Amino acid sequence: QLQASGGGLAQAGGSLRLSCAASGSTFSSYGMGWSRQVPGKEREFVAAIGRRGAVTTYTDSVRGRFTISRDNAKNTVYLRMSDLKAEDTAVYYCAATFKLGAPANSNEYHDWGQGTQVTVSS
Repeated sequence: QLQASGGGLAQAGGSLRLSCAASGSTFSSYGMGWSRQVPGKEREFVAAIGRRGAVTTYTDSVRGRFTISRDNAKNTVYLRMSDLKAEDTAVYYCAATFKLGAPANSNEYHDWGQGTQVTVSS
């Protein structure tokens, strides 16, 4: 199971760090990804990281502002979000993938956990 946390209210230009904790002993066997969703819209891929953390992928709108990382010893994946913009407002979800690398497609991921709300005020 995956549990995202760390969301909240931030001002435009500010920063937040999301965490996603996984239960079980096989965390390092999965690539991990973050996606986000706004009511009425489809889920949007945000970032992904491979099993050992060597490979990362970002959607264009967050590249250079967001950083994904993972700590396999803690069964946790992080999303550091900087220079936040109003359009980053969404519910953020983490999920796992069996695929190698860091696929940039939300459909490649499974076991979506509960999301965490991020609200950016302009």
